Amino acid sequence: MKNTIKVERAKKNWTQADLATHIGISRQAVNSIETGKFIPSTLLALRMAKVFETTVEVLFQLEGEN
Repeated sequence: MKNTIKVERAKKNWTQADLATHIGISRQAVNSIETGKFIPSTLLALRMAKVFETTVEVLFQLEGEN
């Protein structure tokens, strides 16, 4: 799964720590999601979409035959 979280953070001029504070997780968790090492729960994905004022589909896309 790929994601556009880093791009969305840049649009808001947020650090990983800023995003983590907004959605209630650690900065390390944000890093793991951005790098694809961790796939967030539906609830967490929805929180991210809300703070970025976009949809989950914009933030996360399936790659290949996932």
